[in-house]
Amino acid sequence: MKKCKITVMRIACYRDLMEEYENPMEYACDMREGQVFVADGWKKPEGFCDSAWDSLSPFVMALAHGGGDFYDGWMKNKKSAMISCNDGFRPVSFLIEALEEDAD
Repeated sequence: MKKCKITVMRIACYRDLMEEYENPMEYACDMREGQVFVADGWKKPEGFCDSAWDSLSPFVMALAHGGGDFYDGWMKNKKSAMISCNDGFRPVSFLIEALEEDAD
């Protein structure tokens, strides 16, 4: 099993949807663009958002176990995936890449 690098690529914010549908929140997400996490195999990295992990973990698990080439050539790098969290108001896009390094 391999480690996987998870990079925060982009954070969107749909204020119009938030104003219309979301109850006011003081604090929702602490991800920052460029932030990097390393998953040891398919284990959630320390400090990683639980909700985002729910969206990413199937892809991390597949890549950690040697899988890839999702959806018949979707990604240029077959050992990667671009996945967004499931927050419809402020989705975060993550690049997941299998590393050559073995998991602990």
